[in-house]
Amino acid sequence: MVPVEIQHRILATNDVMARHTRKHFEELGVLALNLMGSPGSGKTALLEATARLSKGRIRLGALSGDLATDRDAARLRAAGIPALEITTGSACHLDAELVHRALHDFPWKELDLLVIENVGNLVCPAIYDLGQAGNVVTLSVTEGEDKPLKYPVMFRKADLVLVTKVDLLPHLPDVSLEAISDALCRVMPSPRMLPVSARTGEGMDAWLDWLAEHGAAVRRSAPELAPQRPAEKAKDVHA
Repeated sequence: MVPVEIQHRILATNDVMARHTRKHFEELGVLALNLMGSPGSGKTALLEATARLSKGRIRLGALSGDLATDRDAARLRAAGIPALEITTGSACHLDAELVHRALHDFPWKELDLLVIENVGNLVCPAIYDLGQAGNVVTLSVTEGEDKPLKYPVMFRKADLVLVTKVDLLPHLPDVSLEAISDALCRVMPSPRMLPVSARTGEGMDAWLDWLAEHGAAVRRSAPELAPQRPAEKAKDVHA
């Protein structure tokens, strides 16, 4: 029973911080996403392609988690994306406290979309709430078709799964999108999959549409962005 109680206390503290951070995102209409996936599944390449293909229509920024280097954040900055590295040391995931501290040194209020690029891992990142509005998981075709069945918690909590590197499918005769879709349907409450290639741009329009739809929904519900009534404007002037 002791390990269960310890885990409960840790997650309870994390969730308090996550709710605090989420409130800030919601107030300013910033769409925050937790981007998760295995090492090498294409998370950073996806963000590079997103910036390139959106052509400035989305004010995109990223917090990039890594155990030891700032290579991912450096790649994103080279692609024109404001990015800050969160180096975790030995921790295999980000938590709400790490994200909250990083936001103090990052111009997130100027963004439409903040992507929290989590540490490459298909286990721990799914457990920790970071204050995000949604979870996106990258699953490379090179990882095989059984990953959703082997790591169900990760995919069960996903709002969207991006099946990446689909340009490699002609070289992978034993992998099919149908089999991946079937595996996802077995574990995701509301299965949603988009095949994409950061290299060729295949499927990226659908990804950008998904971002636009969810970003617009966040902005519509943001109190800080709601039009003021005439009486409120007058009150502000006299104040």
